[in-house]
Amino acid sequence: MRAPTGQQFTLTRGTSRAIITELAAGIRHFSIDGVDLTEPFDEQDGPPMGCGIVLVPWPNRIAEGAWSLDGKRQQLDLTDPGRKQATHGLLRNTPYRVAEQSESAITLSAGVFPQHGYPFLLDTSVRYELVDGGLAVTHTLFNAGTAKAPVAIGAHPYFRIGDVPSADLTLTVGASTRFSMNDLLLPVDEVPVDGDFDLRGGRVLGEIDLNVTLGGLPAGETSSVLSAPDGRSLEVWQDESFGYLQVYTPRDFPKDGGTGVAVALEPMTAAPDAFNSGKGLRWLEPGETWVARWGVRYAA
Repeated sequence: MRAPTGQQFTLTRGTSRAIITELAAGIRHFSIDGVDLTEPFDEQDGPPMGCGIVLVPWPNRIAEGAWSLDGKRQQLDLTDPGRKQATHGLLRNTPYRVAEQSESAITLSAGVFPQHGYPFLLDTSVRYELVDGGLAVTHTLFNAGTAKAPVAIGAHPYFRIGDVPSADLTLTVGASTRFSMNDLLLPVDEVPVDGDFDLRGGRVLGEIDLNVTLGGLPAGETSSVLSAPDGRSLEVWQDESFGYLQVYTPRDFPKDGGTGVAVALEPMTAAPDAFNSGKGLRWLEPGETWVARWGVRYAA
């Protein structure tokens, strides 16, 4: 039977292996030396809780799916009708095409066409490449239209370190600010990190329960680190384009035949509701190209 996520593209390099899906250019599997470093899901399942998908042309949420362009209200389709929000961009249910493929790398492309609430034309691609000790991800956006277009990029990977319970992992993030959220998970204000939100000294995941956007990342390439009690670690790096990180630690993620704690570390170039706040939002001129990168490094 055909997989709900479409064609499956397997990448290999030495003992590293990744499976990328046609749907949403998602990461379904990534491992090194047989150690799972992302939460895998079965080929006959859809991506649970957005697992591994690409978020373009915005990550996270837009309040009521509405924003203003030159004084005119734009209304996006509400993909979270319960909260009356538009979430995770316009390509989460879109099949990507293969633009280039080798044994250890693949570039997948998809277009964003003018539609409800987004009257712009974009060519987008994402390249996954297995590298020594990790995975490098390159996003490219090109404004193929005639008007300046608002854009942002995000990714939604969930990480693990083999069979170590996620609740036992320690998460360290050098962020100095966070966004306080209302009951609809929309940002109210950007404030200094404190308490459970201050991850600069490392926090054990089993002791905290987070669904928070972090900002105030150090200049240049930044990293978040998951550490296991046995000394193994996984580093998620972001280039300077990715100025924000969503940390999500659901307790009911489907895994290992049941449910349990999982951790999503979501690099984002803009804050939630950026089409309204402007925080991190980029405007691409017609004919302009934007490239942004993030990736994973593993140390056994």
